[in-house]
Amino acid sequence: QVQLVESGGGLVHTGGSLRLSCAASGSIFAIKTMGWHRQAPGKQRERVARITSSGTTNYADSVKGRFTISLDRAKNTTYLQMNGLKPEDTAAYYCNGDVTVLEGIVQVTSEYWGQGTQVTVSS
Repeated sequence: QVQLVESGGGLVHTGGSLRLSCAASGSIFAIKTMGWHRQAPGKQRERVARITSSGTTNYADSVKGRFTISLDRAKNTTYLQMNGLKPEDTAAYYCNGDVTVLEGIVQVTSEYWGQGTQVTVSS
């Protein structure tokens, strides 16, 4: 029904910037919330940022002031602008979203996940 595809990961030096993109495709009626999670080797997955359809954002303390999440509802795409990257930001970054589809005329909201994109920050 819905697929999320991330892009924009890569290798940067400490202090560099990357912009991750997550494009949702399928029979999308509306996007309720979208977010980014990350998982480093040997670590649990943690939520990095979240944005609601109304524009409310939340960030992990570790990325506040450095990362910015945005949502282009017309393009069904969320972005994570990452500035001032640190080695501890190295992880696989996963996009997720609570997306509403229509089943007949009934609105059904489900959570979807992307496959991830790797971000590596060298010291």
